Amino acid sequence: MSTALPKPVYQRFCKQVQGRQQLDRQTADAVAHAARIWAQDKGATHFTHWFQPQTGTTAEKHDSFLTLKSQIVAGQEETYAIDAFSGGQLLQSEPDASSFPNGGVRSTFEARGYTIWDPVSPMFIRRGPHGTAVLYIPSVFISYNGEALDEKTILLRSSEVLSNAAVQLLRTLGDNETKRVTTTLGCEQEFFLIDRALYNLRPDLKITGRTLIGVPPPKHQQLEDHYFGQIPSRVLACIAEAEYELARIGVPVKTRHNEVAPNQFEVAPIFEEASIAVDHNLATMEVLHQVAHRHKLKVLFHEKPFKGVNGSGKHANWSMQTDSGDNLLDPTATPETNYRFLLVLVAILDAVYKHGGLLRSSIASASNEHRLGANEAPPAIVSAFLGDHLSEVLNAIEAKRPVADFSQPHLETVRIGGTVLDLKISTMPPIARDLTDRNRTSPFAFTGNKFEYRAVGSKQSPSFPVVLLNAAVSRSLNLVSEALNKAKGSKAVPSEEDILSVVRQFTTASKKIIFEGNGYSDDWVKEAEKRGLPNIKSCPEAFKQLLAPHNKELLISQGILSESELTSRYHILLEKYAKDLLIEGNTLRSIITNSVLPSAFTYRKELADSINSQKTAGVDALPEKKILASLTKACIALTDSNEKLEALITKIEGLHEEAQGEACGKELTVAMEDVREKSDALEKQVADKYWPLPKYTELLF
Repeated sequence: MSTALPKPVYQRFCKQVQGRQQLDRQTADAVAHAARIWAQDKGATHFTHWFQPQTGTTAEKHDSFLTLKSQIVAGQEETYAIDAFSGGQLLQSEPDASSFPNGGVRSTFEARGYTIWDPVSPMFIRRGPHGTAVLYIPSVFISYNGEALDEKTILLRSSEVLSNAAVQLLRTLGDNETKRVTTTLGCEQEFFLIDRALYNLRPDLKITGRTLIGVPPPKHQQLEDHYFGQIPSRVLACIAEAEYELARIGVPVKTRHNEVAPNQFEVAPIFEEASIAVDHNLATMEVLHQVAHRHKLKVLFHEKPFKGVNGSGKHANWSMQTDSGDNLLDPTATPETNYRFLLVLVAILDAVYKHGGLLRSSIASASNEHRLGANEAPPAIVSAFLGDHLSEVLNAIEAKRPVADFSQPHLETVRIGGTVLDLKISTMPPIARDLTDRNRTSPFAFTGNKFEYRAVGSKQSPSFPVVLLNAAVSRSLNLVSEALNKAKGSKAVPSEEDILSVVRQFTTASKKIIFEGNGYSDDWVKEAEKRGLPNIKSCPEAFKQLLAPHNKELLISQGILSESELTSRYHILLEKYAKDLLIEGNTLRSIITNSVLPSAFTYRKELADSINSQKTAGVDALPEKKILASLTKACIALTDSNEKLEALITKIEGLHEEAQGEACGKELTVAMEDVREKSDALEKQVADKYWPLPKYTELLF
């Protein structure tokens, strides 16, 4: 833009965006003209407003730059084609708002909605088949009446609210230079890559994204030989091509590696401002999907596509940064005297403690429910991990005692014993040790200079979890500012003791949320109950947290969600949860009825024919008889379970929305698991040549 626009126009654009002012039409027209020329020079023939409805993915409608123009020449009207792109077309477009999830905000006959250009997120060009290209314009999506129907609008609102709260705290501390604080985000995206030909033979994977039946192979991840192993050449070719495509649209992918499970991988970017990071994460998922297709692979983003092996998450690394580039969550070498950091830290802990249920709702889905709490992902109990050093700092401030000397390994109060590791190898240098270890069992862990929100699901947009986190932290930052103003009284800036008194106050109030141990253990479940921390196991229960009075007040009073937007989002989440499970239930029933049982019956018939032929020959077919008896018993058990599943689905489909969600969570999941157990028992008995679906051995190896 700086090279394509006249200098005064570019300066005006930057001023309007940085000052969070509305763009004037003259500037929008100039930007639109420059964007069209730039895009067409790179082969683009169309443009699209690219937005994020509440479907977990993105949406787009392509319009060409083609415009017909008429004029009178020698008394005759002549029509000819030109390329044009106006500021109005750049600023606003109109998709059908009633065709996207809206939770009752729009009726079927009320179609109008608007997408509006987000000037903070850069436009980019995506290339398609046969040399085609499209100009993508990141946008927000609202209804005709102005309600947010997307993930981005509320993210931008929450970011502004948090910025205002953080700037207010900095003002209280005497910082009059900082004008804006941004949330930064980095999403570590995990996924599986499997052969597309095998994927096409699994109706459950194609329809639901996960295997509804299937026995884990004798070897999967027990030997721990896949994690950080050599990336298979076919996979490396796919990921490298995806990275190239992503680099062309400005997505800064930095890391790639094998994950724990067979055929599981991860890519991670350089961290960016949160709204741009969300755009780039969704673009990463789309590009991986398209490039994998070209390599005859299929990418699976479902949180738990294979039972018995690790599922996939999207670790959202979250922090706050001033407009001068200072990371507010950088503890420095002496966090005990970094008072700005300590105040921000206790505000975050306060937010997580008071609104843990709200954060739990942000990562609840039918797919993520399979992963949370397993020995691979953070539990459903929301807690925060700080590490030995920071925990000691807060404990010392609370107790009004000196902080332990972390350079002295003999101190019993400290478990890490120093900040330098000596490998006892003459050719190796001393190794600097981080102030904290990492706790992979914590849903919300401090990792050096940021918090890692590990519970976010791999398939979901990271936007909503960040929105609710921003909202909670904004409120707590304001409370810290109020407490600090009260402590300092008439003084221009608070004293050291004023600050420590506030840190002490918030540490004492929220210390129950801090947990340094094994979040997978049963002991933690009991301990969390003693502390009064919610253990929200089901999605319908989690969704209700959105409408809990203190959470509802938090979101509405700060202007992040209106009451109608919040209610609609609750209904959308609950409806999607029920629909996802009903789709799974119907898919499972169909696979059992149309594939699994017929294959078992064919094998059963062959066994019976073999027994009869041997009987005619006077041979005792005892082995076949034993297998046939066991197989018959397994077929009967599966048939009975499948009939019960079908009856339950019919019953649930007749219920109203909230009852559907409850029944799906409590009854349908149990019935589906019962069918799966019976089917997997049958898979172990039916000969390979009769089994109708690719097995885990083929899919994972």
